[in-house]
Amino acid sequence: MSPRELKESPSQTAGPYVHIGCTPNWLGIDGVWDADLGQVMVTPEIEGERILVKGRVIDGSGVAVKDAVVEIWQADAKGRYNADPRFAGWGRQPTDGETGEFRFETIKPGRVAGPDGRLMAPHLTVWIVARGINVGLHTRMYFGDEGEANASDPVLTRVYDPKRRQTLVAVRIDERDQIVYRFDIRLQGEGETVFFDM
Repeated sequence: MSPRELKESPSQTAGPYVHIGCTPNWLGIDGVWDADLGQVMVTPEIEGERILVKGRVIDGSGVAVKDAVVEIWQADAKGRYNADPRFAGWGRQPTDGETGEFRFETIKPGRVAGPDGRLMAPHLTVWIVARGINVGLHTRMYFGDEGEANASDPVLTRVYDPKRRQTLVAVRIDERDQIVYRFDIRLQGEGETVFFDM
């Protein structure tokens, strides 16, 4: 069969069971593996500015989605992927069953060269899946304190509407001894996050 003759398989929702397969320990299902994959991204020896990324996944009614799973991929502090064994570069967290919040303890990524050689602004690639979402949603999170880099990022600048562009920019909040970036993901409606067809 040639590729032209193949038909697309029907997509399926992640169902209410996404946590059983992706984050069983978080659910209290022990014995599948020692720790949920993607739970820990950094080791104590990792180089770079330690940060906490947190936010909520919010539906079209403005209600927090309490059964989503959020994954992030990112470069290390020097803008390299898979180069430092002390840093996973990938994380997975469920949204909290009470608040709908997710949290990633990581480091701020460096700038990475794009396919054309231009430097991209520091960013996280974000993927969201939940019951009712047939195909995982892809987006990016940029850092609000990287204005100059954001202004020349080849992906961010393709979002022409400044209001829509802001849905991809996390706000920096300094909490006690920790740097926090707040990034809420709105699935629909007012302030809907920009998602990419990947």
